[in-house]
Amino acid sequence: MTLHFLDLSQPIIAAGPNCPAHPLVESRLGADHPEHGWRWETLTLASHTGSHLDAPLHKLAGGASIDSLPLDRFAGDAYIVNLRPIGSREWIAAARLEELLPALPPDSIVLLSTGWGDRRERSDDWLYGSPRLAPDAARWLVDRSIRGLGIDHWGIGGWDRANDAEVHTILLEASIWICEELRLPAEVCQMAMPQQFVALPINLPGHTGAWCRPVLVMR
Repeated sequence: MTLHFLDLSQPIIAAGPNCPAHPLVESRLGADHPEHGWRWETLTLASHTGSHLDAPLHKLAGGASIDSLPLDRFAGDAYIVNLRPIGSREWIAAARLEELLPALPPDSIVLLSTGWGDRRERSDDWLYGSPRLAPDAARWLVDRSIRGLGIDHWGIGGWDRANDAEVHTILLEASIWICEELRLPAEVCQMAMPQQFVALPINLPGHTGAWCRPVLVMR
């Protein structure tokens, strides 16, 4: 059987859009043709840059690190939630998720398509004005025993630092991993659900998160 992958990742590029609390991405040539006979780059970036996964240790002292989570946790049936159009700083509340996911099975992966991944840019509105998951929505997802949660922006809780901290705590305390900076174009919202989602983290021992290459597996 031939598998096809629909790439849901955002590129990591020098000085590209990322969480404003993190350093800008730097990419420098360490060697080049023809002088050295090789070409390679040195990257400087936070571990929560581009498409990445958050482990409990990201918010919880003593929580599990990204390498300690079983790889099979990062694959499974995904339900893509069409939240388009959604405005700046708009709340994603429990009532809205319940309306759009009336029969969400346990152990599902939920992917929030806001459209902000299409806009990805280094602007004040994109960096600081994104939609934000409300704490009641995070609790609603915990109550449904989901496996993981993804969004097409750098942060699940937006630039409201208190809200972002609360939402991360609610989800990560329940061992729900978070995948941020996805690319969820409008067409994926029209697909039949569920879809098979895979996002394997880079093996970074003891780290709070890691870059990943998220895909939908198309049969």
